Amino acid sequence: MALRNILTQGEEQLLKRSRKVEKFDARLHMLLDDMRETLEHSGGVGLAAPQVGVLRRVVVLLDVNKEPEEMVELVNPEVIEQRGAERRVEGCLSVPGVYGYVTRPTWAKIRAQDRNGNWFEREGEGMVAQCFCHETEHLDGHLFTEKVEEYVDVDDVQDGAGDGE
Repeated sequence: MALRNILTQGEEQLLKRSRKVEKFDARLHMLLDDMRETLEHSGGVGLAAPQVGVLRRVVVLLDVNKEPEEMVELVNPEVIEQRGAERRVEGCLSVPGVYGYVTRPTWAKIRAQDRNGNWFEREGEGMVAQCFCHETEHLDGHLFTEKVEEYVDVDDVQDGAGDGE
C-alpha cells in the first residue's frame, strides 16, 4: 500500500467525469488499498479516486455511524434513493481549510459494487448520507463549493462538523 497525493482545487482532473470500472483486478485492489491508507492518513471521512488523480468511479469512506467506524469501498456507486434535507457544514480534502453550509439528504441509499464486482446496497443517515452524495459528485467532476450556501470561518467549525469529506 502507498499514500497517494490528494489533488487540490485548481487541478483539472477534479473537474472531469470518471469512467466506469470494468476490470476487477489487482490494479483496482491496489487503488482501493492505497485510497484506504490515504484516507486514514488524511483524517477525512471520504475520498474519491479523482482526488488522487485516477478518473475511475471508485470511493472509500468511513461509516461513522458504525461502532467501531467501518471503512466502506464503493465501486461504480450510484445514489438510488434519498430522503429529507439537512443543512450541514461540509469540507473537502481537495479544498483544504474551506468550509460551508450545504443542504444534503438526511438519509440516502447507495448501490455499488465491491472490489470483486459483486453488487450491494447500503443505507446511511446524517454524515454518511452526506458523504455518499459528496463523494459521488466528485465522480462527475463536481466540488462541494458549487453547492455551498454560505461559507464559514474555519475557526467556527466545531469538533468534526466540517468533516463532510
